[in-house]
Amino acid sequence: HVQLVESGGGSVQAGGPLRLSCAASGYTVSSTRMGWFRQAPGKEREGVACIGRDGITMYSDSVKGRFTISKDNAMNTLYLQMNNLKPEDTAMYYCAAMREYTRTPTMRPADFDYWGQGTQVTVS
Repeated sequence: HVQLVESGGGSVQAGGPLRLSCAASGYTVSSTRMGWFRQAPGKEREGVACIGRDGITMYSDSVKGRFTISKDNAMNTLYLQMNNLKPEDTAMYYCAAMREYTRTPTMRPADFDYWGQGTQVTVS
Protein backbone atom coordinates (compact mmCIF):
# COMPACT_ATOMS: atom_id res chain seq x y z
CA HIS A 1 0.00 0.00 0.00
CA VAL A 2 1.62 3.25 -1.17
CA GLN A 3 1.35 6.30 1.04
CA LEU A 4 2.71 9.75 0.26
CA VAL A 5 2.43 12.28 3.06
CA GLU A 6 3.21 15.94 2.42
CA SER A 7 4.19 18.44 5.08
CA GLY A 8 5.77 21.86 5.35
CA GLY A 9 3.06 24.04 3.89
CA GLY A 10 1.90 27.22 5.55
CA SER A 11 1.51 30.95 5.18
CA VAL A 12 4.46 33.08 4.15
CA GLN A 13 5.08 36.61 2.97
CA ALA A 14 6.03 37.26 -0.61
CA GLY A 15 9.74 36.80 -1.13
CA GLY A 16 10.05 34.25 1.64
CA PRO A 17 10.97 30.55 1.50
CA LEU A 18 9.21 27.32 2.34
CA ARG A 19 10.35 23.72 2.15
CA LEU A 20 7.87 20.98 1.44
CA SER A 21 8.51 17.35 2.30
CA CYS A 22 6.85 14.19 1.04
CA ALA A 23 7.47 11.05 3.08
CA ALA A 24 6.87 7.85 1.15
CA SER A 25 5.93 4.40 2.41
CA GLY A 26 5.23 1.36 0.30
CA TYR A 27 7.15 3.09 -2.47
CA THR A 28 10.86 3.78 -2.98
CA VAL A 29 11.61 7.36 -4.01
CA SER A 30 14.59 6.24 -6.06
CA SER A 31 12.63 3.73 -8.14
CA THR A 32 10.78 5.68 -10.84
CA ARG A 33 9.82 9.35 -11.08
CA MET A 34 8.26 11.68 -8.57
CA GLY A 35 6.85 15.13 -8.90
CA TRP A 36 5.31 18.10 -7.19
CA PHE A 37 2.04 19.50 -8.45
CA ARG A 38 -0.19 22.33 -7.36
CA GLN A 39 -3.79 23.33 -7.75
CA ALA A 40 -5.24 26.73 -7.06
CA PRO A 41 -9.00 27.24 -6.60
CA GLY A 42 -10.78 27.19 -9.93
CA LYS A 43 -7.68 26.07 -11.80
CA GLU A 44 -6.44 22.76 -13.13
CA ARG A 45 -3.74 20.82 -11.36
CA GLU A 46 -0.36 21.67 -12.85
CA GLY A 47 3.09 20.16 -12.68
CA VAL A 48 5.68 22.19 -10.79
CA ALA A 49 8.75 19.95 -10.76
CA CYS A 50 9.70 16.34 -11.25
CA ILE A 51 12.76 14.18 -10.67
CA GLY A 52 13.58 10.82 -12.16
CA ARG A 53 15.49 7.92 -10.72
CA ASP A 54 18.40 9.16 -12.81
CA GLY A 55 18.31 12.44 -10.92
CA ILE A 56 17.28 14.46 -13.95
CA THR A 57 14.91 17.26 -12.99
CA MET A 58 12.30 19.28 -14.82
CA TYR A 59 10.58 22.51 -13.77
CA SER A 60 7.69 24.55 -15.00
CA ASP A 61 8.67 27.91 -16.43
CA SER A 62 6.82 29.70 -13.65
CA VAL A 63 9.06 28.27 -10.91
CA LYS A 64 12.34 27.73 -12.71
CA GLY A 65 15.18 29.36 -10.81
CA ARG A 66 13.11 29.69 -7.62
CA PHE A 67 12.13 26.10 -6.74
CA THR A 68 14.39 23.08 -6.32
CA ILE A 69 13.22 19.47 -6.21
CA SER A 70 15.37 16.88 -4.48
CA LYS A 71 15.12 13.51 -2.80
CA ASP A 72 16.80 11.76 0.06
CA ASN A 73 16.93 8.08 -0.74
CA ALA A 74 18.00 7.12 2.77
CA MET A 75 15.03 8.97 4.27
CA ASN A 76 12.77 7.90 1.38
CA THR A 77 11.56 11.48 1.19
CA LEU A 78 10.98 13.98 -1.61
CA TYR A 79 11.52 17.71 -1.08
CA LEU A 80 10.60 20.96 -2.74
CA GLN A 81 12.59 23.99 -1.69
CA MET A 82 10.66 27.09 -2.66
CA ASN A 83 12.40 30.47 -2.60
CA ASN A 84 11.27 33.96 -3.51
CA LEU A 85 7.65 32.93 -3.22
CA LYS A 86 5.03 34.99 -5.02
CA PRO A 87 1.29 35.37 -4.35
CA GLU A 88 0.61 33.43 -7.54
CA ASP A 89 2.34 30.41 -5.95
CA THR A 90 -0.62 30.12 -3.56
CA ALA A 91 -2.15 26.67 -4.04
CA MET A 92 -2.55 23.20 -2.61
CA TYR A 93 0.67 21.34 -3.30
CA TYR A 94 0.72 17.60 -3.93
CA CYS A 95 3.50 15.10 -4.35
CA ALA A 96 3.01 12.18 -6.69
CA ALA A 97 4.86 9.14 -7.97
CA MET A 98 4.77 6.99 -11.06
CA ARG A 99 4.29 3.25 -10.80
CA GLU A 100 6.68 2.55 -13.66
CA TYR A 101 9.73 4.43 -14.87
CA THR A 102 9.73 6.22 -18.20
CA ARG A 103 12.86 7.64 -19.79
CA THR A 104 11.06 10.76 -20.93
CA PRO A 105 10.47 13.26 -18.12
CA THR A 106 6.86 14.20 -17.67
CA MET A 107 4.85 16.53 -15.47
CA ARG A 108 1.45 15.53 -16.73
CA PRO A 109 -0.72 14.69 -13.72
CA ALA A 110 -2.34 11.83 -15.66
CA ASP A 111 1.04 10.08 -15.89
CA PHE A 112 1.35 9.78 -12.10
CA ASP A 113 -0.28 6.94 -10.22
CA TYR A 114 0.16 7.67 -6.52
CA TRP A 115 -0.81 10.93 -4.83
CA GLY A 116 -0.53 12.51 -1.43
CA GLN A 117 -3.31 14.41 0.29
CA GLY A 118 -1.73 17.80 -0.30
CA THR A 119 -0.40 20.66 1.80
CA GLN A 120 -1.59 24.25 1.51
CA VAL A 121 0.81 27.05 0.62
CA THR A 122 -0.43 30.61 0.97
CA VAL A 123 1.71 33.58 -0.07
CA SER A 124 0.61 37.11 0.75
